[in-house]
Formats: sequence, structure tokens, C-alpha cells
Amino acid sequence: MKWLVFVLLMSASGGGMGTLLAQTAGEGKKRILILGDSITAGYGLAREEAYPALLQKKMDAEGLPYEVVNAGVSGDTTAGGLRRIDWALGQRGADVLVIALGGNDGLRGLSPEQTEKNLVGIVAKARAKSASIKILIAGMQMPDNLGPKYVESFKSVFPKVAESQKTELLPFLLEGVGGNEKLNQADRIHPNAEGQQKIAELVWPKLKGML
Repeated sequence: MKWLVFVLLMSASGGGMGTLLAQTAGEGKKRILILGDSITAGYGLAREEAYPALLQKKMDAEGLPYEVVNAGVSGDTTAGGLRRIDWALGQRGADVLVIALGGNDGLRGLSPEQTEKNLVGIVAKARAKSASIKILIAGMQMPDNLGPKYVESFKSVFPKVAESQKTELLPFLLEGVGGNEKLNQADRIHPNAEGQQKIAELVWPKLKGML
């Protein structure tokens, strides 16, 4: 059975661990695991408003035999994702892995080199479980106030990993959402319900093309 890994980035949540949401669409369906942070977890929103749940609705509407599992944990980093990827995959594993992590790395000023190493490690662990797993890495970008050198170095990590590890790439998970007051909650970090819809619309074409 093919495995598709899609890695999603998390944003800063101010600490704490979010709730792992598993959306099961029935027996016999293939599995899409979204490994992410508070953006994926849907911080501040109802579970059904987070983009993984919205992607599930799109799957169901088109009659695609996939279940979407939301493995978003608020405050998580790529190091946290590396520690929990085996647990998140579980015995069933996944057909698709979306890696949406790294946002918290950047907001904490962590080394881009370490973020890169952690992402490569997540990919390696996923493929160790299934060599045919498909992987999508969702990139993240930092605000300009962190300095141009760091911002560019951080941004370059995701396409670099995608190229070296031969995975699919979504250049920026928050394209059109990050920095837009109308699409974010009062903290200006976490997408609101409309922002989550925009993320789902951005992810969907890329994800659908991998199925």
C-alpha cells in the first residue's frame, strides 16, 4: 500500500500542547496524516473549522477513499515532530504524509540548519515505515523583523529539503493568509475560520494531485 506523507508547519501558540484530532472516514480508506502545529490543530477554532477537516470534506465531496488525520499539536517544532512521527503514524501508518512544521522553529530563532536536519529525519522515519510513502512538505516564512539573513536562510530550508529528499513542496502554507488581519485571529498569528478555508484551498490542488 502506498503511503503519502504531507508535512505541515506549525505556528507559535505561546506554549502548551494541543489536542490530537483524528478524523476517521471508515474502514478500507487510505490515510492522509497531517503532521503540524497550532495552525494544523486549528488553535482557537472548532475542530471542524481547521483545514484538515475542510480537506476531508473536499475528499468526501469528490468520493475519494481517504481519511484525513489531524496530527497538529500547538507549540510543536520540527524537533517535536521528529520525536512523535513514529507514534503519529502508528501501526496503520499513512498513505500520505503532510509535513507542516517549522513555523515555531523560526519564531524562536532556532538554527535553520537544525530545522533542516529535523525535517530530513522526519522524512527518513516515514520512509523507514513505508518506502513508497508520498510526502508533501509545506514551507513557512518568517517576518522581516527577524533580519534578512535569517529570513532568507529559513525560507530556503523547505525547498532544499524537498529537492534533496525528493518530496513534493508547497512553498508557503500561509500564502495570502499570513499578515492579513482579516484572515487571522486577534493575535495576528493564528488563522481564523476564513483563513483556514484559504489554507485548505491552497493545499487541496497540491494534495489532490498526489493521490
